[in-house]
Amino acid sequence: MNEKISELNLIFPTPVWASLVNNHHEINEKMFDYIKKLESIKPDGIKKSNILGWHSENFNLEDKEPKFFFDSIYNNLSKAINDMGWDNQQNKIKVTAMWSIINKENASNSRHIHSNNFLSGAYYIKAPKNCGDILFHDPRDAKVIRKPITSKANKLNAEVVNISPQEGLLILFPSYLFHSVKENISGEERIVISFNIDLLSVKL
Repeated sequence: MNEKISELNLIFPTPVWASLVNNHHEINEKMFDYIKKLESIKPDGIKKSNILGWHSENFNLEDKEPKFFFDSIYNNLSKAINDMGWDNQQNKIKVTAMWSIINKENASNSRHIHSNNFLSGAYYIKAPKNCGDILFHDPRDAKVIRKPITSKANKLNAEVVNISPQEGLLILFPSYLFHSVKENISGEERIVISFNIDLLSVKL
C-alpha cells in the first residue's frame, strides 16, 4: 500500500517586496527638499486617501529630482518584475504617477487601491517610530465575509498585515492590493513618496 503524502500548497500568493535602497541617505536629502518646496507652493495640497495629512499634486516627472529617485529604485523595480515572471524586454516600465504625502500628528490614510496599474510603491523619506504602519488588507472578498475562532494568528488566517516604515525602505506591491495607513502618533512628520507603475508592450 502506497503511503499517502500530504502537502500544503500555497496558491495565488500576494507578493509584497520590502527592501532598503542602497543610497537612501542621498535620496532622502534631495527628495526632502523637493517635497518641502512643493508643500510651500501649495500648502493645502489635494484630497485623496489622506485624512488630515498633506497630499501633493503629482510630481512633474521631467524634474531632475523625480528622475533621480526613479533611477535610484530602478533595480528594485526590475527585481520585482523578474520575480513576477513579466518580460523585461517586451514590457516597458512606465511611471503613471508619483506624489508625496506628509502625515503630521494624528494624520492617516483610508483604505484604497491604485487602479489601472500593475505595481505600486511607497518609499519613506522620514519615518519616526510610531508614525503609522502601512496596513495591507486581504484582497479576497469571499474569504473575509466570515472568520472562525482562531487559536493563534499566522500567515494563513491573517486578514491584515502591517509593515512599519523605516527611512530608506521601499515597499512594492500589486496595485490591486487594498492598503491603508495607521494614525501617526509620533509627534513628528511622516513623509512618503508613492508611485504607480504600468507596463507597456513594446514591439521587438
